[in-house]
Amino acid sequence: MKNLVTKDQWNSARVDLLEKEKELTRIRDEVARARREMPWHLVEKDYLFSGPGGECTFQDLFGSKSQLVIYHFMFGPGWEEGCKSCSFWADQYDTVATHIAARDVAFAVVSRAPWQEFQPFKERMGWQFPWVSSSETSFNLDYQVSHPGAGQGVYNYDDTTVMEEMPGLSVFTKDDEGRIAHTYSCYSRGLDALNATYQILDLVPKGRDEESLDFTMSWVRHHDRYED
Repeated sequence: MKNLVTKDQWNSARVDLLEKEKELTRIRDEVARARREMPWHLVEKDYLFSGPGGECTFQDLFGSKSQLVIYHFMFGPGWEEGCKSCSFWADQYDTVATHIAARDVAFAVVSRAPWQEFQPFKERMGWQFPWVSSSETSFNLDYQVSHPGAGQGVYNYDDTTVMEEMPGLSVFTKDDEGRIAHTYSCYSRGLDALNATYQILDLVPKGRDEESLDFTMSWVRHHDRYED
């Protein structure tokens, strides 16, 4: 064991860290407020999605709610399994659905593959959240998460090297007249806050423990594929 100190020394170090944590909380609150104050823009395309229940409109994804969160799940046409990292995130979603619904928020997952291709995977994972396909629309391209042919593309509001499918999250609101506005999107590390597992790992001595790996999250498996 390393870095052992007396109880009083530990308390002093903890108080110092607490000040930094409080400052982070204040900054997080400030950023959240700025996010809520972002301008909106109207969604002018009539996107039509599809799933096991048939076709559904963008408005249908809201249900009775006025706010909608969409997770852009990496599952491209012809894939047999969903992205392991997106699946790592998706394992959290069913647990929050009831709570966010109580705050006027609907949630859905969207992928570019036809729904018939990802439905068996969804059933294997045991997920219950709505998951629909945007395969007949430009939805994924419009929100920077699909780049057929890969190479260079716009992702996270920058020209960069991209894969065919990339993760992201987009937020929308709907008024009483049925008009939909896009209020927010985030990508890459902006998605961290959705992952409860990472929030817990950030509290323990080893942290995420990914520095020595070939690439970040190379340890992640589909939840039915861990050996222990």
